Amino acid sequence: MISGDRQPNGYRVYTEKDLQRILLIQKLQSGGLTLKECKACLEEKINKALLLERLTALDKEIEQKQQSKKLLVALIGEGDTKAWHEDLNKRAPYAHLEWLLTQGFSDKEALQLKWLSKNMNEHDLYMNDFMKIFETLERWGPGSEEDTKKALLAVPKLPESILEIGCGKGLSTEVLAKCSNAEITALDNEQSALDRLEQRFAQQCLVDQLSTVCAGMTELPFPKNSFDLLWAEGSAYIIGVENALAQWRSVLKKHGYLMLSDMVWRTSTPSCESIEFWEQEYPDIQLVQSRINQMKKAGYQVIDHFPQSESAWLNYYTPLGKRLSELERDLADSSAFKDVQNEVNICTQFGHEFGYHMFILEKLNS
Repeated sequence: MISGDRQPNGYRVYTEKDLQRILLIQKLQSGGLTLKECKACLEEKINKALLLERLTALDKEIEQKQQSKKLLVALIGEGDTKAWHEDLNKRAPYAHLEWLLTQGFSDKEALQLKWLSKNMNEHDLYMNDFMKIFETLERWGPGSEEDTKKALLAVPKLPESILEIGCGKGLSTEVLAKCSNAEITALDNEQSALDRLEQRFAQQCLVDQLSTVCAGMTELPFPKNSFDLLWAEGSAYIIGVENALAQWRSVLKKHGYLMLSDMVWRTSTPSCESIEFWEQEYPDIQLVQSRINQMKKAGYQVIDHFPQSESAWLNYYTPLGKRLSELERDLADSSAFKDVQNEVNICTQFGHEFGYHMFILEKLNS
């Protein structure tokens, strides 16, 4: 870039002109040019195409660095991480969950953050508002007594031991108890839901059939081959259906059964509104046949399957809509309120395009 005069003693001598050339080069470098590009600008007329190419590359670098800055600001507690969590959960759901656990969140908190608040820095506030919405509701998801009975009748052999995963307040648990003589272990990570379940069973004089466990579903705290039947209405999505099929398999007895319900597409051409909603809320939503293929690959035989009824849908979304109307004045600005309200709007307007599907599976022993 510069060349000084070499003296007899080997030293080089540079002039004021050389120094000023260096200052010019530094100015060009500050525009993002490489040394090769700087040399071209010094020795020839400015190549505008070259500079435009460098400007485009610089704009991309600035955008990437701004995104990096935004993320770092959010991760230290001074910004919103929702978009970042949503994108990571879509691209790498299992790695996302494991990362949340390494950040010090409990199993329960990590699952809630993954599927509900999606914001590490406002998680507590979000969950307080979320639980306020649902605290008075008996159902925490679509379901009906008739659908639960129908699925249980599809199990070829009445079980002696049942593990219900994600039991909530126990509406399905009660049906299982009344329609069988099985010993039922009800698992959920929300103690208030288990308290309500135990209260319900005491009122129905069914307590002898019940034991409750407050724990997460990522690592079931039971020995291998413990249960004849696993029951999971609307809960497997939390850790991912494929993950659930693999992890839960070990606690099933030889040729045990698994009843799993999952949100599926009921059309191969859903509306843009439905696609946008589920890409955020449940990016792993599948067509029924795709789920069946996954179940077979995981080592299960599909005994029966059927769509959840419309009444099961309305049993959940009708009272939830009324509850939102009651709380609108107090929670209108709450992120949790807005998210639940959007869910109700989408699921009542476009509910014919998607819904829960009940799958009855038998564990195959290979």
